[in-house]
Amino acid sequence: MGTTIKVHGTPLSSAFQRAVVCLHEKEVDYELVPVDMRAGAHKQQPFISLNPFGQVPALEHGDLQLFESRAISKYIAEEYAQKGTQLIPTDSKKKAIASVWMEVEAHQFDPVTSKLGWELLFKPMFGLTTDQTVVDEYEAKLVKVLDVYENRLSKSKYLGGDCFTLADLHHLPNLQGLLGTNMKNHIESRPHVKAWVVDITARPAWAKVLAMLKP
Repeated sequence: MGTTIKVHGTPLSSAFQRAVVCLHEKEVDYELVPVDMRAGAHKQQPFISLNPFGQVPALEHGDLQLFESRAISKYIAEEYAQKGTQLIPTDSKKKAIASVWMEVEAHQFDPVTSKLGWELLFKPMFGLTTDQTVVDEYEAKLVKVLDVYENRLSKSKYLGGDCFTLADLHHLPNLQGLLGTNMKNHIESRPHVKAWVVDITARPAWAKVLAMLKP
C-alpha cells in the first residue's frame, strides 16, 4: 500500500502512544488525526465508525481500518518488516517466546499498571480523589509481576530475548507513567528491571512520542 497511514487519537492516550511508537521504530510516516476526547468525539461519528467501542486509537491505511493498539502495532511491524527496527523475530521459536511476553504485557502488566495510572496520575489530573485502598491492592499485584520480570530479565536483555521486540515496546506507555509515581521505587529496586526500563525508555522512537506531549 502506498497510501499514507492515518492514526486517529490523542497523544495523551497510552494506547495511542503504543501504536505511534511502533510507527517511529519502523520509520514510517503517518498523519495524526486529532480526536477531542474531552468533547466526547471518540464516542460519536465519524470516529465511532472506525472503532465501535469508542476508544482511541484507530488506524486507516487505504481501505484497511484497524483498532486496538496491539493489533495496530503488530500490523505495522509485519507490513513494514524490511524497514527500521525488526520488532518481530523471524525465527519461529524466538517469535513464539516474544509472543508469550506480548500476552504477559496485555493480561498481567497492563491491567495492574493501568489501574495504578488511573488512581495516581489521572484522578489527580481531573481533580478526583485517589483511592488508597485500590492503590495498595494493585501495588501488591505490581510487585508480583515485577518479580517475574526480574527473574526473566536476569536471563535475557529483553523480555523476548536478546533483541528489542514488540514485547518490550508494548510496555512503554505504562512504564513511563509508573516512573512519574512512587511506584518507580519497585522498578529501581530490581536491577534487571531497572536496566531494561532505562534501556527501552531511552530509545529515540520513544523520545519522539514524549515530544508530542510537550505544550
